[in-house]
Formats: sequence, C-alpha cells, structure tokens
Amino acid sequence: MRKSNDYILRLQPWSLSTFVAALLIVILTTAMQEVFATFGMQLYFAGFVPAILIAGLLGGAPAGAFATIITIPIVIWAFMPPYFEFSWPTAADYDSISTFLLSSALVISFSQLYREAIIILRK
Repeated sequence: MRKSNDYILRLQPWSLSTFVAALLIVILTTAMQEVFATFGMQLYFAGFVPAILIAGLLGGAPAGAFATIITIPIVIWAFMPPYFEFSWPTAADYDSISTFLLSSALVISFSQLYREAIIILRK
C-alpha cells in the first residue's frame, strides 16, 4: 500500500539530484520574487522561506542549507538596493539577513525532524 508522504523520501540527502532540486526551487522562487518586485512589493527574504521548507522536506538538511546559502547572495544582488550590484550591506540589511538565517535554521531543523519521523513511522 502506497503512503501519501512517499514522495518526501524519494530524494536522498547529499545526492546530486537533491541539490539540483534545491537549485530549481530557488530559481523558481527568484522568478516569483521578481514578479512581486515589479509590482512594488519589497519582500526581500520572505518569499524564500517556503522555498527553504520545500527544499528541506524533499532533500533533507543538506538541500535546505544549500538553498539558504545560494539565496543570500541572490537577494543581496537582485532585490536589495542598489539593484544588480554588490555593495556593503547596511545595518537593516544585516538584520534581515540574520533573521532569515535564524528562520531558515529553524525551518531546516523541523523539516529534517519530519523526515526522520516519517522514516521511524514507516518501520
């Protein structure tokens, strides 16, 4: 009998397909963030938290950490002023980055715990 959450354990942590999936999730989220930015919404990191959750659920903690690491330079470069150039972050930018890192660490931890709980319950 197939369980409803089998797709979560399909990707193995530390595999190439896991990191490719995390990269695709971040690219899709970047495109959606760009659409929101054209309408004047300045979300910075808020749109990427669900992407980190999805990457963490599908690929475990390594995929979630990889998605977090590639998200930070993308947001600094593309969505924080001055746009499409790297500059020294302001104090508010450091606050945004640290809040994002904290929330990402919590989301990655909870998604890893969920994956481990599914493995335990399958036995």
